[in-house]
Amino acid sequence: MSLTSSDICAAAERLKGFVGYNRKTGKYLVRFSEDSFGLDVAEDSITPACEFVWAAHNDTFMVLSRECLQILQAQNINERLALGDELLTYLRRTDLPEIRAQRCLKQANG
Repeated sequence: MSLTSSDICAAAERLKGFVGYNRKTGKYLVRFSEDSFGLDVAEDSITPACEFVWAAHNDTFMVLSRECLQILQAQNINERLALGDELLTYLRRTDLPEIRAQRCLKQANG
């Protein structure tokens, strides 16, 4: 199987919903269960995010952070996060530079 950077980026995008950004604290959280981030965190204060694994590189580009992916992997909840072969391979391939991509926020229509 040939693995491309597009495959890896798509796998990173699928993390949305498993990591959330808490607007009140300004920090990212990993879900404790499939339906909650924790009893003391109001659900409406959390924005589902995959951006946790993307780090600013400069004004135009972001990098897919192996360090942040390793934080998720260290939680030992891969059956829920489903990091997938693409991201696990990316973590193992430290001989290659981190993926750099131009990312734009999608605006909701409405």
